[in-house]
Amino acid sequence: MYKDEMIQIHQFLVYVLKYLENNQDIEFSCKKYISLNISPHHIHKTKAEHKQAIFVLSNTISEVVRKENVDAIPDNVSNALWSLVKKSQKNNLN
Repeated sequence: MYKDEMIQIHQFLVYVLKYLENNQDIEFSCKKYISLNISPHHIHKTKAEHKQAIFVLSNTISEVVRKENVDAIPDNVSNALWSLVKKSQKNNLN
């Protein structure tokens, strides 16, 4: 996937998170994403950094949706997203 496509996905997930944020207070859940200090507007950041942001956002969104409706997202999906977050963090450190 090209970097500009990653940025578009990143932006889409930010829109989803903002939508969910308007419906409930999820600032606490966003701490992982905020700590990355990257937004879709940071086009100078690497493809790997945007990829990690996508994984963190996906995981955060799944956690928020699960809090609202436990049956909405199966455990294995949430766990798989979290493992992708950890794997991408390792790859970015290397």
